[in-house]
Order: sequence, then C-alpha cells, then structure tokens
Amino acid sequence: MRSMSQPIVALESTVIAHGLPHPHGINTALECEAIVRAAGAQAATIGIVRGNVTVGLSVDELNEIARTSCRKVNLANLGEVIARLEWGATTVATTLHIASNAGIRVFSTGGIGGVHRGAEQTFDVSSDLAALARYPAVVVSSGAKAILDLPKTVELLETLGIPVIGYKTDEFPAFYSRSSGLALDIRADSAAQVAAIARSHWRLGFKSSVLVTVPVPSEEEISREVIEPFIQKALSLAAEEGITGKAVTPFILARLSQLTSERSLRSNMALLKNNARVAAEIALELARLPLA
Repeated sequence: MRSMSQPIVALESTVIAHGLPHPHGINTALECEAIVRAAGAQAATIGIVRGNVTVGLSVDELNEIARTSCRKVNLANLGEVIARLEWGATTVATTLHIASNAGIRVFSTGGIGGVHRGAEQTFDVSSDLAALARYPAVVVSSGAKAILDLPKTVELLETLGIPVIGYKTDEFPAFYSRSSGLALDIRADSAAQVAAIARSHWRLGFKSSVLVTVPVPSEEEISREVIEPFIQKALSLAAEEGITGKAVTPFILARLSQLTSERSLRSNMALLKNNARVAAEIALELARLPLA
C-alpha cells in the first residue's frame, strides 16, 4: 500500500516579510528549514516569485522576499498578485491552500489567525479559519495569536468541525503563553498519535485540517498575566492611529516587541522553531502510514 505522502513540511513566507523584523525573519525561516531537514523531512517554504506560485523557495528567493516590500498574499488577492507578476509572501490561509494543492499534508506556522477582539462589532474573523475547514493538512501552531479573542476562536474551530489537538498539553496554548485556561478535548503525546488521528479523520471523509497546538518552549514563555497589559496597550495604539484590517496584526506584533524589550520577539522565534521540529516529526510518521 502507498504511504500518505513524502515527509514534507510546508512553511509560510509572510513571517519573513511581515511577521518578524529584518533580519530576524529570514534568519528564523532558514533555521526552521534546517530544523526540518535535520529531522529527516523536506522543507518547503511557499511564496510567490514574479507571479509564479513557488513551493520550496530557494535561499536567493527567501532573501529577496526578506529584502523587498513584497505583497502580503491572502486568498482574496492571490489571483491578482499572480496576474501582475509580483512577488508575494503567503499568509497561513494561502500557504495552506497552495500546500494542499501540492499534496503536502503537514504545515508549520507560529500562530493561526482567528476571531479578533471586538468581532461582534467589526465582523473581523481571519480567513485562516475558513481555510482550516477547507483544506486537509496537519497544521502545527502554538494556538492562535494572543492578540485575538481566544475563547471565540476555539468555539468557532469546534463549530467548523476542525479537530484541535493539544500536543503534550490539555489546554489551548496562547502563543506567548503555555496556558490559556481553555481546555481541549483531544490530547496527543507523540507525533505517531497525531498522525494516527489525522489519518482516521480523513478516512472518515472529512476534508478539513487537523490543528495541532504546541505550547511555546517554557524557557521563552511569557505568562498571560505579564503579556496581557502589553497587548491592551498595543491594541489601544492601533486604535489611536487608525490601524485596521490586515495591517493590525503586524502593527501590534511590532509594538509588542518594543513594549516588551523584544521579549515577545524572542518568544515568537522560539515557538516557530519548536513547531518546525514537531511538524517534521509528524510528517515522518504520516509518511509511514498507508493511504487505506
């Protein structure tokens, strides 16, 4: 019987161009790729190169994305960026779409998007959630970004039928913090357990992703009590400056880095690298399983 896939881990490129300041973005991306390869899997960072969807960016292409102010590519503007022959850094949703079309079943990122605070007035909900409901992949993250409404995000994930697995944890991680106070129904203590759950999910006919949530390494954790006042301050600054839409998240992440003397930046980089390692281990286990 054929295996599920080759052990490949997809990685996003928005973190290089918009998520982390230069040169941290490119350095972290290269480290994540090296971690995946060291574990025995292939790394495939995804981006748009002169209008071409590229699965597995070269080092030169990664550096070009890091150096230039390339487009942040979401599902709504992907066609436009390609038609205009532009460079683009793919978001979680867009990377998931491209990876799924390429047959890649494991994707590593930092934190997914979700329901924004105040969404009951703004209706601001990330397209990441719709993409997770649409594309079959194991998505490894440290939960959702802490600047979001985490209870509503977890509730919507359940509504959409997306399995959320706590990796060696019983709680939904809160990005910078290992604990959110939100209990999870599914726990896995090994990559093999995750692979088995994902295979069972898809064999039942479901087409959605399986979200694996990995707590930030304890040595780089920022507790909820410490980080929350800084998040509130950053949100206030965004409101004062009229920052809206897709510009909100990179603005707040940058302000958090300043407000925490780069502690949040170090935490972000640590969880990205840790997630890449876990994703590679899952990819190896998934590749060993038969399709049927």
